[in-house]
Amino acid sequence: MTSSFQRGRHAKILIHIALILGAIWMLLPFFWMVSTSLKTQMEALKFPPNIVPEVFEFMNYVEAFKQVDFSRYFLNTIIMTISTTLLVFVTSSLAAYAFARLKFYGRELLFTLFLAMMMIPIPVYLVPSYVILSRLGWIDTFLALIIPWSTNIFSIFLLRQHFKTIPQELFDAAKIDGLNHLQILKNIVLPLSKAVLVTVGIFQIVTNWNSFLWPLIVTHSDSMRTIQTGLAYFAQAESTNYPLLCAASTFTTMPLIILYFFVQKQIMESYARAGLKE
Repeated sequence: MTSSFQRGRHAKILIHIALILGAIWMLLPFFWMVSTSLKTQMEALKFPPNIVPEVFEFMNYVEAFKQVDFSRYFLNTIIMTISTTLLVFVTSSLAAYAFARLKFYGRELLFTLFLAMMMIPIPVYLVPSYVILSRLGWIDTFLALIIPWSTNIFSIFLLRQHFKTIPQELFDAAKIDGLNHLQILKNIVLPLSKAVLVTVGIFQIVTNWNSFLWPLIVTHSDSMRTIQTGLAYFAQAESTNYPLLCAASTFTTMPLIILYFFVQKQIMESYARAGLKE
């Protein structure tokens, strides 16, 4: 018994050591980016490099922010992200409720086709989408950035799986009280799905914040650029100024990191609760 306990304890220690080393390995690039962003240009090119800057050059952030119109890029990205996320909440909740709780002909087949669409790579529908938006006159507008991404199949799938775990007795009681489907969704289903909704929101925020290819294609003017396209143009202009490049990369990444620290508990709860129950 003692030998078995010791082996199990040693195994846990080894697992924790491996996880700690993996975490350090994953954090190392981010640490190096932040460290480089606080160095001078000469120190950034120094070999062997310093792990910690000799003098912390916080003005690199101010200078990088002034090089291009990052304030406009941030505003465009925030508008796109918030609008798309809110629309995904609405469309995904309605679709997921229908697939989870409503019985209609071809429901399973339609849901299977929805999932199959996730297998189609983005480049396949870039040209048709651009042609449609061009004919609608939406190119280089917020409509082109927001409307095509107002639905998300993975969000529908995630919410549908969670909705199926809610006890049927709650729906029966709600129907006895005279609630219709929209009232049931609003008053019962969504309040019980906060953790999953937070996860859907985080996925949408991260996806839209890091979106590069689509904004690059459907926007032409500098005033409509998002943060990632603006960062790409900035990287071309300052390709050899590594401290400024790292400073710009840092302050475009920090909002997502800060957001994650606020909602990580809800994300873990959604994974523990939702699962993939049929």
